[in-house]
Amino acid sequence: MKRRFLLLGSALAAALSLAAPASAQVKWDMPTGYPLANPHTVTLNQLAKDIEVETKGRLKIVTHPNGSLFKAPEIMRAVESGQAQMGEVLMSLLANQGPIYGLDSLPFVATSFDDAWRLYQAQRPALERALDKRGLKLLYAVVWPPQGIYAKKELRSAADMKGLKWRAYNPATAKIAQVVGATPLTVQAAEFSQALATGVVDSTMTSGATGVDSKIWESLSHYHTVNAWLPKNMLVVNRKEFDKLDKATQDTVVRLAAEAEKKGWDRMRGYNQESIDILARNRMTIVTPTPQLMSDMKKIGDEMVTDWLKQAGPEGKEILDAYGKSAKAPAKK
Repeated sequence: MKRRFLLLGSALAAALSLAAPASAQVKWDMPTGYPLANPHTVTLNQLAKDIEVETKGRLKIVTHPNGSLFKAPEIMRAVESGQAQMGEVLMSLLANQGPIYGLDSLPFVATSFDDAWRLYQAQRPALERALDKRGLKLLYAVVWPPQGIYAKKELRSAADMKGLKWRAYNPATAKIAQVVGATPLTVQAAEFSQALATGVVDSTMTSGATGVDSKIWESLSHYHTVNAWLPKNMLVVNRKEFDKLDKATQDTVVRLAAEAEKKGWDRMRGYNQESIDILARNRMTIVTPTPQLMSDMKKIGDEMVTDWLKQAGPEGKEILDAYGKSAKAPAKK
């Protein structure tokens, strides 16, 4: 009798072990460096919900906003090493790791949403190759609004920026500070509000969206709409973790990510003016930059493009040439 029960128990355990993979839930962590209400995080959360619904719970993705799981500079490495299965990264934060990542933060190469989309299409094949070498797969990239300059006073030329304590968030913003004689201080989005409140920084170049996130009007008073560039956040997934998914789930993730990308770009288009309106309602002065300030900034931009092309070589020239040719075609975004 005892042997019979042992045999029945073994058979039941075997049956359950065979059935488990079909119904087992896979859980992924998805860190991001931005707060819950930021439009980028809204897009991520919606994607996570859509994936869980469409896979009938087979894949559950947990979003960790505002650097709560990994700080912004740590996210890429965390996904590469498998500490997190996927994550959102500001592309230009990685510019020192390869020129392809810094393309969208070159001043005045792409200054509108349509141009930023064209630049992304020219950039994407090379970007995917670079990520693939790191064991990563690109799921999508979503743009930020145009970058302007925040300060405690009106800046009429680059000379007025000398001596500012300048918050830098990527190599491009650090380079601009060095050229104009400001002091670059690396501060990521999650620490920006505190840096403002404690006087660590008194100026920066970023979007209206980040200004709203940080309630920047509590510390600074002027926002100059130079519209220097539109950076992008990219959502990447660890290739090995992605390959573990069944084909149907992989296809669902890729399809929903493409849909999320479009929604994300549309969301940021709408949020651009909305964020500037919020700044204005909070008594921040919205400044149309002087011709001198624009001339000074464009000169810096030209120098940075030249330097980038030296680093990027023939591939970089090919990307910019493709982008230039696409400017004559209607935008698809």
